[in-house]
Amino acid sequence: MGLFNFFTQEIAIDLGTANTLIIHNDKVVVDEPSIVALDRKSGKMIAIGRQAMQMDGKTHENIKTVRPLKDGVIADFDAAEHMIRGFIKMINGGKGWLFPSLRMVICIPSGITEVEKRAVRDSAEIAGAKEVYLIHEPMAAAIGIGIDVEEPMGNMIIDIGGGTTEIAVIALGGIVCDQSIRVAGDNFDADIVNYMRRQHNILIGDRTAEKIKIEVGSALAELQEPPADFAVQGRDLMTGVPKQIMVSYTEIAHCLDKSISKIEEAILKALEITPPELSADIFQTGIYLTGGGALLRGLDKRIAAKTKLPVHVAEDPLRAVVRGTGIALKNIENFRFLMP
Repeated sequence: MGLFNFFTQEIAIDLGTANTLIIHNDKVVVDEPSIVALDRKSGKMIAIGRQAMQMDGKTHENIKTVRPLKDGVIADFDAAEHMIRGFIKMINGGKGWLFPSLRMVICIPSGITEVEKRAVRDSAEIAGAKEVYLIHEPMAAAIGIGIDVEEPMGNMIIDIGGGTTEIAVIALGGIVCDQSIRVAGDNFDADIVNYMRRQHNILIGDRTAEKIKIEVGSALAELQEPPADFAVQGRDLMTGVPKQIMVSYTEIAHCLDKSISKIEEAILKALEITPPELSADIFQTGIYLTGGGALLRGLDKRIAAKTKLPVHVAEDPLRAVVRGTGIALKNIENFRFLMP
């Protein structure tokens, strides 16, 4: 076994709609946007991650940028394989692997179908993995924030990523009940794009929308420490000329309201179907928020007001899932029963 381990490289991957993170030797070695730039004619990969992100929305006809994942699942198989392979190359400083055998643990949304699961497995195998294990995102998030998932104690995890919001009640090393909805960070960006077009007659791209979300995004129309107004540049729809406007956090809170309400409904639905004994546990432990969406200003307070439960935002919520995936990778024998 020792010799086999010596020849096996192990990596944990959080394959996200917006970002992909990879842990190798207990360190986050890749933290890049999930996007590739391809040559339209040859299909060759030109750039990946941050480099490809800088090209997004600025390409000429010979280059296309592709986000291989949509709603947390692989939408473009070839691009996903290019992307996984490219990120794996980054780990060893671009030298590729010294050893022939590669073991991967990849996290997946809890609402994923068998076909979508197969696509993740196949992509990983084509990218060079000899062994592939899958783990559900809420389970990985719970492990990542330090919850003992094997205890007979109920914990509620809400992981708001780029493509999906995963809501799960976890006890005894399993997901007791869950809700997986395809409303998350990408929908917030789309809401902002539409709002700017409707309200200000200005056309902006997805990257600008994400910047607005980070700078002045809010789930509440009244914040104790409001962020300063943010300058947005885009194309005026009336004249076709570039222009700049100022946007306040209250406007963004108003435009994100519908999507956040959908997330709240899913949380209430998950609480409704939770067994009573676990409901009692959740009343005491509260709700844990992870994923990039957890960073939206006022979201924890809004969910707390809606559910009347304490809401805790995990520290470094963006990396909670990949940390948990890394722990599962290290203790694969103990956690194998968690893997779908």
